[in-house]
Amino acid sequence: MGDMRFVADSMLGRLAKWLRALGYDTHYHASYPPEIMDALIGEGRLLLTRHRKRAERSGKTAVFIHGNHVGEQLIGLARELHLTPPPSAWFSRCLLCNAQLGEARENEAREKVPEYIFHQNANQIRFCPSCGRYFWPGSHRSRMVSQLREWGFPVDHNCRATAQKK
Repeated sequence: MGDMRFVADSMLGRLAKWLRALGYDTHYHASYPPEIMDALIGEGRLLLTRHRKRAERSGKTAVFIHGNHVGEQLIGLARELHLTPPPSAWFSRCLLCNAQLGEARENEAREKVPEYIFHQNANQIRFCPSCGRYFWPGSHRSRMVSQLREWGFPVDHNCRATAQKK
């Protein structure tokens, strides 16, 4: 996946979530002061925007996102940037805060997730060190993988993927 990192503007929250699901480091907030946006771009992040003028002003550091639906947006971005995220990277980031997920400690996970989930997925439970959420393979992940397949992303049935638990 290289160094591909993004900052999504305020109109692209759903796209940010799906990029995170694919394993891409994608910064997103509902609003940004101009200096914060400039700093994130200065870190080497590619700006994803629905504002044509902002994209034109930013030049090669921005991509204007076409399409009104997240599927169209993700497919278009993948084509334009030749994104081919390996399924092994999918669901490696927190969908809400973008942090890299880590292995959950067994004794902590046992207390934080439903008992049947713990026993079915003990070695697959992941933890977000930033927001404290636990993740595991489940129906939410299965639906997301199916959606990614529909959008044309190749699916490796052995990918480490997770579903969210608040």
